[in-house]
Amino acid sequence: MYPKKELAQLVISACHKFGIDTVVISPGSRNAPLIIGFANHPEIETLSVVDERCAAFFALGIAQQKQKPVAVLCTSGSALLNYYPAIAEAFYSNIPLIVLSTDRPKHLIDIGDGQTIRQENVFENHILFSANLIESNHFKIKNAQLIGEALQIAVSLKGPVHVNIPFDEPLYETIDKLKTFHFPFISMTSLDNSQIDYDYFSKIWNAAEKKMILVGVNYPDEKLHELMDFYAEDESVLILTETTSNLHHEKAVNSIDQLIFSLNNEEFEDLRPEILITFGGMIVSKKIKSFLRKYQPNHHWNIDEKSATNTFFCLSKFIQIKPVNFFLNFNQFITNKSTNYQPKWLKIRDEKRNKHTQFLATLSHSDFKVFEQVLERIPENSHLQISNSAIIRYTQLFTISKTLNVFCNRGTSGIDGSTSTAIGAAFASKKQTVFITGDLSFFYDSNALWNKNIPSNFRIIVINNSGGGIFKIIPGPISTNVLDYFETPHCLTAEYLSKMFEFDYLKAFSSENVEEAFTFFYENSGKPKILEIFTPSTENTTILNQYFKFIQ
Repeated sequence: MYPKKELAQLVISACHKFGIDTVVISPGSRNAPLIIGFANHPEIETLSVVDERCAAFFALGIAQQKQKPVAVLCTSGSALLNYYPAIAEAFYSNIPLIVLSTDRPKHLIDIGDGQTIRQENVFENHILFSANLIESNHFKIKNAQLIGEALQIAVSLKGPVHVNIPFDEPLYETIDKLKTFHFPFISMTSLDNSQIDYDYFSKIWNAAEKKMILVGVNYPDEKLHELMDFYAEDESVLILTETTSNLHHEKAVNSIDQLIFSLNNEEFEDLRPEILITFGGMIVSKKIKSFLRKYQPNHHWNIDEKSATNTFFCLSKFIQIKPVNFFLNFNQFITNKSTNYQPKWLKIRDEKRNKHTQFLATLSHSDFKVFEQVLERIPENSHLQISNSAIIRYTQLFTISKTLNVFCNRGTSGIDGSTSTAIGAAFASKKQTVFITGDLSFFYDSNALWNKNIPSNFRIIVINNSGGGIFKIIPGPISTNVLDYFETPHCLTAEYLSKMFEFDYLKAFSSENVEEAFTFFYENSGKPKILEIFTPSTENTTILNQYFKFIQ
């Protein structure tokens, strides 16, 4: 059973042609022709998620893990606008998301007809391509060109595209099989190794005594990991990684704020690199951004196959290629240099680590102590999903197991959709997925739990400090007389949400409770589980300030 509408058949055939095998559908009527077609296609998996905002982030989580496009499909009207947060995240995180919106025909827009808005080009500031199709026999070839270009761009450039599809009534007529269509391919070229002047870069590199490699959000890549090992053995190179970089090395600095928080001007000047190489996505640490903007390197080279990121306002060269391909070739042109740059800063790193351990040994129940307990107990070889705000910042202060793959929505760094993304990732991954979130982020995206596709081994850890602890950490809000409007204090608990959505639920109020909960938390019970850990809101900020003072 397939839709009788030829435009719907065109869209379904295009998705199949370009390898889109997963479509997340939110219910509606205007999208009926596509629902019928996708749901009956033997090679396309369809998943139903009611809330469009959750559906889009759920699809984003699947695409994040599969590293291939996933489509979302909605009805007309405001349903489409709920996709926007996930589209912006996909845009900045380079995740291929295919947005399929159904629409009323143009003659029904702005005349007072129900569920109509101006849908064409509605995402123009955060989309790689918008294809506005027309339901008419006169536009068959043009429609095929537009949707073909949209899907090829999503696949090739790794980002979101929007296809708006107007349908007139009737919507539910069906036929027995799909027609075949031709979709022209457009030529897409990218920079290759032959266009990169490795001699130029290597001469500058080999002459410098202080080189820094800073890695942001990065999908796990074993080959890239091996290539970074080469640079870690060079005493003139200091590698700084973040939790979301998925790169580990005993000679890398993995807790950046821990290292640089208390440095003075003379020490910052000593740390200033002559050459800075950056690759990967967004950087979490505000400290490193502030440092490199003030103490700028002589050369900043950003490596990315898509677009340049001038985070530190001193970008000198954009190298448009996959980082792994650049380093694979660059390694053949460079030599190691014996300096004190890396040994000195690794010694300071180790001193900070020792103080970190000493501080935790004396710590009472708090956000900081909970992170130590939580991160130590995550099963090896798991996927770790982390929400934004204070959660990702606390995680950055710890050394986590090298066996974990870490993910976080750092494209826009918003709290919306973190749970939905984690559930999508858990659905797509065969590995155990653990999601650590704060209370505000969790409650904000609570509709994420309204999803029948959640695997039973999915685990959520909610650190509930009664409302937006980040606003007591960052400077500014606490100095005002309106902190409640920043922090959002509350007395909510996840217990009743757990019952409603059929999750197993555990709770903890002390360090001892946390350890007891972990005895059962990762055991198989046939249901996903939530562990809610309550921490003292008023003490967390004081403890964090004491920590940074202690490790000076």
